[in-house]
Amino acid sequence: MPPPKLPQDSTQLDTWREGISSHSPEETIALAKNLARLLPENTTLGLYGDLGSGKTTFVRGLASAWAITTPVTSPTYAIFTIHDGPQRQLIHMDAYRLNAPSESDSLVLWDLLREPWVLVVEWPEKLGDRLPEKHWALTLTCNNEDTRHLKLTHCNTCP
Repeated sequence: MPPPKLPQDSTQLDTWREGISSHSPEETIALAKNLARLLPENTTLGLYGDLGSGKTTFVRGLASAWAITTPVTSPTYAIFTIHDGPQRQLIHMDAYRLNAPSESDSLVLWDLLREPWVLVVEWPEKLGDRLPEKHWALTLTCNNEDTRHLKLTHCNTCP
């Protein structure tokens, strides 16, 4: 099944706010490539969702859209991975193992950002008040074994 067709104009953000269904990892990657074109530089994107909801798959799609060729895997144990690409730097963080927001302070993550960048955080709720106030939030929900629902739930820097 081909990925859903999205409008090519500013109504794309409205479509993301309403939510979009994905029926395969390939569709999730295609949808991520679409959202990658809408994400401004120097933005934080929080990915909310249960285990297995497709968060890391979504990050693979973002990386592909920005011509990043290094493999994207879950940085659960490393906490974050930096992927440098020709279009922007992708910092992929998995905050799952953090026990308190203050644990993120020792990561010196903000010192490693190189413009233009996008910081993608899986389990952003673990960052608490360390999550930048100006960020985008995408919720991924498992509807069943094959179907995911992706919805832009917060975007205070959207046009």
